[in-house]
Amino acid sequence: MSLAPYASHPEQTRGRKYPEKPAPTRSDFQRDRDRIVHSTAFRRLVYKTQVFLNHEGDLFRTRLTHSLEVAQLGRSIARSLGLNEDLVETVALAHDLGHTPFGHAGQDALNACMAGHGGFEHNLQSLRVVDELEERYPAYNGLNLTFETREGILKHCSRTHAEELEAREPNGVGYRFLHGHQPSLEAQLCNLADEIAYNAHDIDDGVRSGLLTMEQLEAVPLFTRYRDETLAEFPCLKGRRLLFDTIRRMLSQQVYDVIDATQTLVQAHRPQTADEARLCPPLIRFSQPMREASTELKRFLFKALYRHPQVNDVTARAKQVITDLFAAYVTQPGEMPADFTERPDRHRAVADYIAGMTDRFALREHERLTGLKLF
Repeated sequence: MSLAPYASHPEQTRGRKYPEKPAPTRSDFQRDRDRIVHSTAFRRLVYKTQVFLNHEGDLFRTRLTHSLEVAQLGRSIARSLGLNEDLVETVALAHDLGHTPFGHAGQDALNACMAGHGGFEHNLQSLRVVDELEERYPAYNGLNLTFETREGILKHCSRTHAEELEAREPNGVGYRFLHGHQPSLEAQLCNLADEIAYNAHDIDDGVRSGLLTMEQLEAVPLFTRYRDETLAEFPCLKGRRLLFDTIRRMLSQQVYDVIDATQTLVQAHRPQTADEARLCPPLIRFSQPMREASTELKRFLFKALYRHPQVNDVTARAKQVITDLFAAYVTQPGEMPADFTERPDRHRAVADYIAGMTDRFALREHERLTGLKLF
């Protein structure tokens, strides 16, 4: 399939920090994807929490399966819009590489621990993983990915951190946060595919866990609309088949909505290159009615699932694990591997070490260092 003029064309990449000869059989974005898939951080995602801790059940999503679902949705939309599927897939697979164990609870706890030492942002950590922490090549740290992949990984960034990035890398991945520009359309697409994926699979996991019921979901118009469509075609359907078909229809309609809304915006702004698209307002969007429906779904999930008493209990214990580990490693750095203890910034080294842990390794380390078994 030919790429649209406003897509990210691999032959026009802004390149890598360390120049490399082109690969004979793969584009630069395909090489980035392959490096991510073979990285240590990517393998760890299989044992990192999405919403439910890994030990709570084998069928709940993890950071790895979530990333695969984002990649699938992103590729489907990219194909219809003439965007670069390889770059979309690459960013999708890499966007959570810096996430802590225990999901957002772990991130919040680690950010609190690092409050006096630069803080902790999981998007910035994902960039740090691919730029510095992966150790696979003899000549440099990191994976030496293209600018376009790195730009897509950095979904959010505080102004302070953007200024630090800009000082180290002028006109680099921090520049757009200081000047109000957008990332590539492929990066914008991954951001929205991320939202579509977690809204849908959190409904599935919430019902599977027993924390959500089909009756509660009656309060969500985006869900009931497609449940009613399913029942109109299959009146006797119930249980998981009804849930799955409802989610399938909901996902499909959101994909079609993004495609239609984006095509309208692209026609209005008419960017002719990827860089021109960066200077436009965000072009990868829901229509306004779908945006409102999606926001209403997120509010429901926040109240009914993410703040469910059972989830809150697990969240509190997860935060204690991270907080206790941080304190233990800062005071006893010798408990970490040597390559972390030798770094000059002890607090950042501890944050790097904890952020790279899987849920189950963090729990084992916590029990070893404190004698407590919290789960």
